[in-house]
Amino acid sequence: MKRIYIESLGCAKNQVDSEILLTYALENGWTQVEEVGDADLIVVNTCGFIDSAKEESINTFFELKNANESAKIVLAGCLSQRYSSDLDLEEADYILGNRDLAEFKKILDGSKERIITPPYPDREKERDDRIKLLNFPGSAYLKISEGCNHWCSYCAIPIIRGSLRSRPLDSIIKETKRLINEGIYEINIIAQDLGAYGMDLYGESKFLSLMDKLSSLEGDFVLRMLYIHPDTFPIELIDLVKEREKILPYFDIPFQHADKRILSQMGRVGDRIIYTKLVNAIREKLPDAVIRTTLMLGFPGETKETYSELKKFTKEASFDWMGSFVYSREEGTKAYDLVEEEEYIELERKATRYKKEIEKLQSAITEKSLDRFVGREYTALVEEIIDGEDLAIGRIYSQAPDVDGLTVIMGRDMTPGATVKVGIRAVKGVDLEAIKIC
Repeated sequence: MKRIYIESLGCAKNQVDSEILLTYALENGWTQVEEVGDADLIVVNTCGFIDSAKEESINTFFELKNANESAKIVLAGCLSQRYSSDLDLEEADYILGNRDLAEFKKILDGSKERIITPPYPDREKERDDRIKLLNFPGSAYLKISEGCNHWCSYCAIPIIRGSLRSRPLDSIIKETKRLINEGIYEINIIAQDLGAYGMDLYGESKFLSLMDKLSSLEGDFVLRMLYIHPDTFPIELIDLVKEREKILPYFDIPFQHADKRILSQMGRVGDRIIYTKLVNAIREKLPDAVIRTTLMLGFPGETKETYSELKKFTKEASFDWMGSFVYSREEGTKAYDLVEEEEYIELERKATRYKKEIEKLQSAITEKSLDRFVGREYTALVEEIIDGEDLAIGRIYSQAPDVDGLTVIMGRDMTPGATVKVGIRAVKGVDLEAIKIC
């Protein structure tokens, strides 16, 4: 028996890649194991986006290597794609890039080629089906495109995954139907920028058309949109979400900053006023909309004044959820030469302080935002049952997988992957407490 263990790091897009790698292994007679010590082959699907992610990837590699030294080990994913020619990692039996995932079959067959980082294959040869999902039951990620054409000055994603590469519409619809038929309730649509979908294939954005077609499919399911660049946000999307119950009123918009000068240096065109108008436009037509964002601290040129503008934006926008990170000086990006190493270290120190402060501010905003759910009824997707108790962990529409809070549900006879009607009765930190109704 050939046994494989896979560790997926980084974003949801990386998770989809892990699911495809695992599918190739299962189709070739391998068995997935949950313990690294039981594996004959270990795959570490890495992230190479920022310094902290790269450090985590390397640390995880060595932890798993030391946990089972007799197994062969593959360093796969974004880190491998980005640094394949520079990685001096003799401990890795294979280094596999993330563009043509079908090349993983060579490793499964015992390839003598150690470093494998091919270009993207022809679109008709790309795989879009997975027989193994790594989400909790009832939920799946649906990747509609790769890469990005924005080339924000701080971002290494185009270096790693290339320019925008949209999947054909028919391919996405086919996969969505398959997921629905398999009983998937929550379909999370992901890309580097959903709003740019189709620009490369059709010469214009086809995201609205895609959402129209997907939300018209039959079945018991909902669609969650993750990652829409604010500068290409299709304003007509708000009306479509209002019309279609299957599209959750959940908007993940990574604004990154609010100061016009900082945004301009990032390669973006907005400012605090423009971005606040977008947030207000969503809430005006969709009062129950949930808005998540990501903010960056410490970008070159950050001052007390630019940070104050960001704080003002955070208060005015009153995001339901917010993630923050400190700028990472990434080689190959346009922003790399904006500061020297000494200045970068000082920026990083100040940014760490700003990050703690803005997260404290956001924590109070989130807690207040969660109060509006108390006393109301919602559909919750059950993720797991707590052993020995009449409790389950689930999520309602306002909670995206892995990044937001959870809903603790009190009740009996619940099944992971199924939906239940719940009544929200309290807020506990960033989580909600609910009672099963039916």
